[in-house]
Amino acid sequence: MRALHSGLIALVLALTITLPAFAHDEISGELSRDKITIKSVKRVDLNSGIATLPLHKGSYKGTSVWYVITDVSDEGVARELGLNFAPRLANATNGCPPCVQTVKSGDSILGRADVEFAGSVDFTPKRILVPSETGFPPLKAQPGSVAGPGYSDLISIGDSTVVYNAPIIAVGDGPFDVTTHNNTLDRVTAIDTEKMTVDLQFIRALAHGKEIHYLTFGSSSALSAVLERGTFVPVGSNLPFANASDHPEGARSAIFTFTNGKRGPVVPPAQGLMHVILDNPPGDINLENTELLESLRNDGDAHNVLDSFPTLDEPRLARLYTPLWDLHIAVWSPDAVATGVNVGQTDANQIRQLAARGLITSPGGGLLGSSNAVVNCPVLGFEDESPSAPLVAAPPKPVIPGMPSTGGGGLAEDQGIGLPISLLLALGLAVALPVGLSVRRHAFG
Repeated sequence: MRALHSGLIALVLALTITLPAFAHDEISGELSRDKITIKSVKRVDLNSGIATLPLHKGSYKGTSVWYVITDVSDEGVARELGLNFAPRLANATNGCPPCVQTVKSGDSILGRADVEFAGSVDFTPKRILVPSETGFPPLKAQPGSVAGPGYSDLISIGDSTVVYNAPIIAVGDGPFDVTTHNNTLDRVTAIDTEKMTVDLQFIRALAHGKEIHYLTFGSSSALSAVLERGTFVPVGSNLPFANASDHPEGARSAIFTFTNGKRGPVVPPAQGLMHVILDNPPGDINLENTELLESLRNDGDAHNVLDSFPTLDEPRLARLYTPLWDLHIAVWSPDAVATGVNVGQTDANQIRQLAARGLITSPGGGLLGSSNAVVNCPVLGFEDESPSAPLVAAPPKPVIPGMPSTGGGGLAEDQGIGLPISLLLALGLAVALPVGLSVRRHAFG
């Protein structure tokens, strides 16, 4: 047994490129403009973990709605508006026409004229998260906002093929509740309808060995929406394609979140859902909850690992970036936990290499793969050096009987298929259901 443990430790050390703990006390002030990927962003405050974005006004059936624009599928529009260029957003309707809502506007460029949305968001539910003894899965979870009929964060104007990521973050004409969030997204900390700006708390994560920042707006899974403090948008589960980060006709890229990484105040080695649930104080995100804001700033986030980033040196890989993340739930094996090698990971292909050797699986012990939950998390910037390339090569993709070929290779070679609903229910997950929605639509997949 001692030899087995020694072998596991040696294997993980060989595959893991160790980074020093991120010293956030030494990184303060505003993020410099050259490190922000969404050029239209007004400022990124590293002290508070809050970004200020341009605010846009629209309407839905006579009610005012307020939205932001972060990504677009057209390179020229991205450059003109200062947005992330995400060409694969143009694939979002492949097999899923409702995944992009068609809006009406007097201008072909979003944000330059009034916009009539085809759907909206209900922000009135109260976000609920009741941790279990181990944190994840929680005993009970309820999203703080839910998409209404016809709503998607992705929009196009009329018959245009240009697709924008333009999530609604508030409704009504004020006053806006930025404390308990009964008419705003759970990460909104301030709205100014005169200056037309909104402040959003951002998330620290990792990509290709570098610390990065992203915004989060919602998920196709209710539980994921709770953890992300975003909107539950079930239509996103139909976005193309699961387990296909580099599919030429897909719109997703992989994101890895760990359930049972190490806990503690410093990342790495701490990482994952148990860490984010149990190592942070409870409560809503708002400017009054300074304890929570400070905890999140000081390594309290789950530090998920992204599979693509728009600053990668190789143009083909950079163009794989999309804000639509195919959630992979990663579980360290019992032997990995017992030997203490379940330390923070920083690169998607490193995780795949460890999964290929059986050290990381999906919940229940299956091959690591998509949960078929899709989260909308546009990248915001990077803290020090920009991600430039994967740190290691991906392992060969396994052949899984009955699994259709999704093409690709290279950057993303995911390890398996998604998680069945029955498995998550077997984990004891209790998700509170808004009226009219079924358990099936609330589970991962």
